[in-house]
Parts: sequence; structure tokens; C-alpha cells
Amino acid sequence: MAENHTTATDKTVPNSTGDSKITDATLAEMREIAARYPVARSALLPMLHLVQSVEGRVTPEGIEACADVLGLTGAEVSAVATFYTMYKRRPVGDYHVGVCTNTLCAVMGGDLIFDRLKQHLDVGNDETTEDGKITLEHLECNAACDYAPVMMVNWEFFDDMTPESATQLVDDLREGNEVKSPRGATVCTWREAERVLAGFPDGRADEGPTGGKASLAGLRLARERNWSAPGGNGGGSGRAAETTVSPEAAAGPRPSDQPGKESQAVDGDDSRKED
Repeated sequence: MAENHTTATDKTVPNSTGDSKITDATLAEMREIAARYPVARSALLPMLHLVQSVEGRVTPEGIEACADVLGLTGAEVSAVATFYTMYKRRPVGDYHVGVCTNTLCAVMGGDLIFDRLKQHLDVGNDETTEDGKITLEHLECNAACDYAPVMMVNWEFFDDMTPESATQLVDDLREGNEVKSPRGATVCTWREAERVLAGFPDGRADEGPTGGKASLAGLRLARERNWSAPGGNGGGSGRAAETTVSPEAAAGPRPSDQPGKESQAVDGDDSRKED
């Protein structure tokens, strides 16, 4: 049965596990986060990520520490922590593996991937492997439908996945192999990622591209065909003025300059393109 425990705030915390890792240094970083906002309570979301980077989840001690720093009640902090699915109430493994099972990803094989990983890892949804390495969860949407089916590892994208590539991915993670997202970023641990989300950069923000050929297909077509976009002429005539899209503006980051996996490329010899 859980006991009451006193944290660095010298405040008795109900339902404490008694093993909190929140220290005076953590509280100082919470105050640093709060000082970034005109209204201190706006800092609650990054502060909860900081708690997870230290505790591995949102603990009762973390809730009370956030409440104490921000002048909120524990109930107010809990209401936020239980609303957003990125905040976990159970311990998360070194790598949080999320499989999108929303409509398009499901149609493209997301359900098959999720079922394969559950069997391969011998865990259910939102459960962690016995070695503490992998926590598996189905996600409702990764907002990357152009690369369906999509997975995420500690919030880094893995595109165009298959059951085979998914099992290889989790095996590499469990074996300690260096893993890179197809978009270029090197996967760090979940706690390291949570610290970045709390607002403490790791110096790798520009590692890898932000988009690939599938995302930029429309921009490439606009550049190649000199398509124009409608714009308001302010004259009230109902006729939209046309503004030519410059090659620079239409191009965006060049997919050919970006490393990693590319899919659904729109190249000059694409037979699907219109004449």
C-alpha cells in the first residue's frame, strides 16, 4: 500500500510511491520554466514533461511539485495530466513505440503492424516489455498520412512501415543499436526526449530534414508548371487576382537534398503526371 512521502518541497504527498527522484535541482528547473511565461500556470505542460524526464511518468510527487511551484491544487494539475495522452501514469520504457491505427494508417496496414508487435513483444496496448526497453501503444493519428502506415519512436517519425520493418526496428532498439528516423534524427531515450519537450534543447533540433518527397509533391508540381495561386484584389469585383508562385517559394526544401527514406516521389518521368 502506498505511503505518504515528503519530497524536496517538504510537503507530504498522498499516495506516494516513496521513491521520487524530484530534487531541489528539478524544482529549480520547474521555476525556470515557469519564469518563461507571462502567466506562470501556462508552464504546466512543459513542467509535466520535465517530471516525466525525471520520474519516467507523471507521479503523485510530480503533480504536487508542479502544483506547489505554480500555486495550483493537485486536482488542477491532475486534470491536465489525465487529459493529454502524452502524459503517462504508468512507467514508460526506454523507447515509447507508437503505432498509428487511425483510418488511413489502418487501411494501409497499421492494424497488422500493431498486432504483429503485440505478439512479437508479448505485450498489450500501453504495456512495457519485461526488460523495460519498449512500451507499445496504438496512436489515433500521427498527422503524417502521406507516409502511411506510420510509427513513432519517442516522437520521431518512421514512415511507410511494414510488419517486418516494425519488428526489426524494435529488435534494434532492444539490442542497443543506433537507430535513425528515415527523416534523419537519431532516436534518443524517452526520458531524454521528454526533457527536450520540457524546453531544454539537446542541440539536435536541426538534425535531419522536416519533410520528404511525399509531403512536398504539390510544391514540386507548382514549381515545375509555374502554377499560380488566387489572391484577393481588394476591388470587390469578385474576380480573384492571380499571383505567380516563384520557383524559390514553391520549391521549399529540396527533397533531392534530403537524406532518408523517400516515398511517393513525384519525378519528371512520373507516368502519373498529367500531360
